[in-house]
Amino acid sequence: MKPIDAHHPVVLLHGWPVTQNHWRHLLPALTSTGFVGVPLTLPGLGVSASSSQSFRKRDLATWVVETLAVSGIRHFALIGHDWGATVAAHVAARLPDAVTALVVEEEILPGVAADLVSPGADYYPSWHGPFNRAPHLAEQLVPGNEAAYYGTFLTQSAGPAGLDADTLRGYVDAYSAEGVLDAGLGYYRTREVDISDTRQLIADPLATPVLAIGGRFAMGASVEAGMRALAHDVTALVLERSGHYPAEQEPVRTAEAITAFLRGPNE
Repeated sequence: MKPIDAHHPVVLLHGWPVTQNHWRHLLPALTSTGFVGVPLTLPGLGVSASSSQSFRKRDLATWVVETLAVSGIRHFALIGHDWGATVAAHVAARLPDAVTALVVEEEILPGVAADLVSPGADYYPSWHGPFNRAPHLAEQLVPGNEAAYYGTFLTQSAGPAGLDADTLRGYVDAYSAEGVLDAGLGYYRTREVDISDTRQLIADPLATPVLAIGGRFAMGASVEAGMRALAHDVTALVLERSGHYPAEQEPVRTAEAITAFLRGPNE
């Protein structure tokens, strides 16, 4: 992998159901090592979105590409968490000459066969996907019960280490705002087209170097296994005390690994 020049932009895409606060530890670490963090919030992830917005991950990748083009950002690394990582993979596929490195934190792309193993399988929830995809169900049950719905997912998926209480409360508040529930559900209800799009990525694997990060109490080594179906050059890291949120739960170790990866093997 080519070393990334100092001050090279690093675009960060968080997932569901968190906000840009997920990057609160990583952003200063990037700055201190000569990178420029560029956090983006995908439409509907803790913010409302237009009723015409497509939540197909390939379409969201187009949104990222267009947003960065307007900002004049043409060469950059990508860090994606959860759904943000699926979108980031599509961006890397779209712009192989522009994306210098891809960090995938706690994501297995739709349709990729990579089963979770213990202890992650014992903690990471299996109920939220089917629940979110069921037509009209969440719309009837979640309003007024956001703390139980989002709070339960966040607590379970974080594993034994948990999340900071104030941070968890902030996530629940953000996703309790008007219009955010429907948008979040949209990410899950594009599953069939997302699987089809993943098959195209598998057919033409990424040349971009990938760092696959998993939390032992969530997706763990399955992040690496999933990315090996999609990319030629995959480096793996499992954070031993983390659940679904390594950048928050083991921030120093995660930041060290990411910045070392971004610097490249010659640093």
